[in-house]
Amino acid sequence: MILGLLDGRPLPRTVLDERLAALRNGPRSTALPRPGSSEDRQLIRWVAQVLLTEALCEAVAAERGLSVTASGPASVAASATAPGPASVTASGNASVAASATAPGPARLDQQAAVELGSITAAAYEGSAPVRAVYDSVTAEIEPTPADVAHYRALTGRPPVTRWHLVLPDGTFEADPDTLPTALAEALRTAAPGEWVTVGPWTALLLATLAIPQDPDPAPALRDAARRAAFVRWLDRERAQRLTLVEGLEHPGDPAQPDNHHRH
Repeated sequence: MILGLLDGRPLPRTVLDERLAALRNGPRSTALPRPGSSEDRQLIRWVAQVLLTEALCEAVAAERGLSVTASGPASVAASATAPGPASVTASGNASVAASATAPGPARLDQQAAVELGSITAAAYEGSAPVRAVYDSVTAEIEPTPADVAHYRALTGRPPVTRWHLVLPDGTFEADPDTLPTALAEALRTAAPGEWVTVGPWTALLLATLAIPQDPDPAPALRDAARRAAFVRWLDRERAQRLTLVEGLEHPGDPAQPDNHHRH
């Protein structure tokens, strides 16, 4: 039996069996579905898609001559073809669909994982070649000034006002609304450089500061655009280079018998 075809070449199912065995013998085994159930068959399909994604990216990394440091047993692609400069997915890792790579698995935050989708996110976290290909494919993607301006227009908040105050025993910054009301009113109407005394408080308003509330959105927009571009690229590559086999279809394929929704 095979895992699938990559560029028409069969990939051995052995690595899938090993990965599943690692999961079923791992610390989270009690959270897995009952073997032989519909849910278990969906899990097998899901893990198979992770492995196929890893194998595809291993091939692309080799084709592009990307530098990938990895250790561990032979990968899916390496099992089917002659050894190349990229290698990596390994079985025996206890975490879901993670492979033994160096310097170790990555960790995505929740937003990034959702945007990539669970299969691609698992492959990205566990496979160094997937991450190398991701960097290569998305290296030149940047948000445009119009993107940044549009995001600011939708999410921008006015700056927060802070007063730089001088007291008889030192200086500090404060939100005017947190000061005693009478002192704040006196400082607002005082001439520049004028000391104000109200009750027990004496202070001088040295400067009014406008503190931006919104950090530069460009890094977050860049990351989101790169994730979206990688998903589109990967979908095209999967369609062109991978051939799925019966029983290991995509878990979301409506044509396969276990894709149903129950309450």
